[in-house]
Amino acid sequence: MKYGQFCPIAKAGEILGEKWTILILRELLMGGRRFSDLQRGLGDISPALLTARLKSLEEQGMLVKRRVSGGRSYEYFPTEACEALLPVLFALGEWGLIWARHNVIDADLDVELLMLYMERSIDPTKLIGNESIIQFKFNDLQEQKNWWLLVKDHTVDLCLTTPGKDIDVYLSCTLRTMHDVWMGDRSYEDAIKSGDLMVQGEAALMRNMKSWLKPSVFADSPRKPAALSA
Repeated sequence: MKYGQFCPIAKAGEILGEKWTILILRELLMGGRRFSDLQRGLGDISPALLTARLKSLEEQGMLVKRRVSGGRSYEYFPTEACEALLPVLFALGEWGLIWARHNVIDADLDVELLMLYMERSIDPTKLIGNESIIQFKFNDLQEQKNWWLLVKDHTVDLCLTTPGKDIDVYLSCTLRTMHDVWMGDRSYEDAIKSGDLMVQGEAALMRNMKSWLKPSVFADSPRKPAALSA
């Protein structure tokens, strides 16, 4: 895509303006390294289109790829130019919270994406002990109601079937409730008090849950234009 203008906004748009490109960069900056990791965060993108976008971003100097040792696949790493976009993407997300959030519908609440973010939000260093299992149950889903996060030796793995071990923390709610709590639209206390969220588990882990289950980076971001909040 070429605009044929010297304006720096136009030149940036030539790199960033293609569909999926911004989200691919988001995933790279959030730690996605392998092709399958990037696909998890992008949902409906086809493998062929993702391959094409990654090739284009490599040619534009936004990422570098390295072959995985002993394998045929690659890992993708953001360059300095890509990392410089982090505050830009954060500002874009805050703009979306204020000016585009009304476009979020129930169909946009993707449980796989939310659970990917839950996986990324776990801080193993704040969990007591070497292994913990956190179960999420979404009461409003017809399929795949239950999801498990297995935290072991400072790594976090998402499981679609029970690990077959005792659950340390159990959360039960609707998909919308978990989204709202994690995004910072409502507090854990409010969701629990209203009965929308049930949390059970070991007291030692429950006391500091907010420290090991980190909220969205947008949790403290403004939600309304100043003129509407008066």
